[in-house]
Amino acid sequence: MPISSEAFRDALRLFPAGVTLVTTRTADGRVHGMTVSAFASVSPKPPLIVVSIDHSHTMHGLLQEGCRSEQATFGVNILAEDQQHLSNRFAFIKDEDRFDEGIWTSARTGAPILADALAWLDCRVHSFHQAGTHTLYVGEVEASKVPRDDQRPLVYWNRGYRHLREPHGPSSRPEGDTTDSSHSDQGADE
Repeated sequence: MPISSEAFRDALRLFPAGVTLVTTRTADGRVHGMTVSAFASVSPKPPLIVVSIDHSHTMHGLLQEGCRSEQATFGVNILAEDQQHLSNRFAFIKDEDRFDEGIWTSARTGAPILADALAWLDCRVHSFHQAGTHTLYVGEVEASKVPRDDQRPLVYWNRGYRHLREPHGPSSRPEGDTTDSSHSDQGADE
């Protein structure tokens, strides 16, 4: 017997995740976007990523509509830590008002792209898979850009936004510590 939804959420709240805005433009020109942290890379060759979208969300219906005509596309806009307001906007503001803030453009597929995102990926739906209350959309990346590689990402952990600390340099490690600082010294502030 599987665990309860509450126990599941309680465990997964401890897994830190980056924050993205997933956006789409329909064949008739409607735009929509939502805040998504269920995002991951899948393969470098071909370049594939995956996003998980709840069946009850408007985005699910729009992507399914596009999949039926084999024209489903979406953008993944990876947010910087100074873009928390956009994450909240796309999570809580009415659909038609979400794009009123930010510098929006498009790349190859026509999906809305946040020009000053930390990084963005422009995708065409490669495949999709029903999984419980969600659908996993695998996107083939057709274009990408890293406009702000000198900034830190927006991170969500333990039911709140967090900020990454600066990594400690080799001179700040305790004497005798031989751990690789490129992996062990970054963490989320509480």
